[in-house]
Amino acid sequence: MNRINILAIESSCDDTSAAVIADGVVLSNCVANQEVHHQYGGVVPEVASRAHQASIIPVVEMAIHKAGIAKSDLQAVAFTRGPGLLGSLLVGTSFAKAFALSYQLPLIEVNHMQAHVLAHFAEDPKPKFPFLCLTVSGGHTQIVLVRNFLDMEFIGQTLDDAAGEAFDKSGKLLGLGYPAGPLIDRYAREGQPRFPFPEPVIPGLDFSFSGLKTSILYFLKKEVAGNPNFIQENLADICASIQETIVTVLLKKLRKAARQTGIREIAIAGGVSANSGLRAALAAMGEKEGWTTYIPDFQYCTDNAGMIGINAYYKYLAGEFCGQDAAPYAR
Repeated sequence: MNRINILAIESSCDDTSAAVIADGVVLSNCVANQEVHHQYGGVVPEVASRAHQASIIPVVEMAIHKAGIAKSDLQAVAFTRGPGLLGSLLVGTSFAKAFALSYQLPLIEVNHMQAHVLAHFAEDPKPKFPFLCLTVSGGHTQIVLVRNFLDMEFIGQTLDDAAGEAFDKSGKLLGLGYPAGPLIDRYAREGQPRFPFPEPVIPGLDFSFSGLKTSILYFLKKEVAGNPNFIQENLADICASIQETIVTVLLKKLRKAARQTGIREIAIAGGVSANSGLRAALAAMGEKEGWTTYIPDFQYCTDNAGMIGINAYYKYLAGEFCGQDAAPYAR
């Protein structure tokens, strides 16, 4: 029996990525980053979509070459349909449709956030069903109950801002570059969390980070008014305090979800899952709570086509294909 080779395309934000997956195994996973956004302090949607147009053909060619296959060996084309930036998604969606049409291949549309969850199946060890996944990125913060590859329920989510946005916006207040999340993580390793910030009180399993961002803003304004050099003199400790607060909020909700469901298979995913404080805190809480924890490799934390292909493989097995009329969606 011939193996199932799938070309996967990811273009939801500012990373252009292509991957080839064979029978659920990632053969190649190529990403082109867009450094241009650093000068703006955030992703500019129109700039991102134009950069995708320039990068997508070279990235796809590289992914196929690295996989060691020919285009004629492919059985399907998968793409991120959403959520994401519409202009960016349009580039990936249009390319995938044209490629599939040219080679008479079926199309598979993939939800970006579900793909983050299934990134755990790109490498061992892999979670056992059912498991809980805390999916944390710049645009989303969710607790997902994963019953099988294609059956997921969002049992908790942010009511306003995402945790990744809280990191980036706090970093902007501190004068850090974009993206600020990794910079806060780096400085936090050198500091102590000695500045208390209030944790949001939200019932159930939902999150809120807008109030935390506001409290950080007022705290910095007050301290800088008394000492203009406050941020420079205390940067590491401020970063450590911000990081500990966000991580604490995330893991308290995750622990609550685990106790409510009785599930002890616990995973994290999304761009913020690369945060060293979150990874260490999850491991510590997992040991205390008796969980089996799963933390993805760094290449599968940020946006990448490998995770899109993993999701698409199981959709292929289930016969879940889409037509040429599939349109991208922002949310």
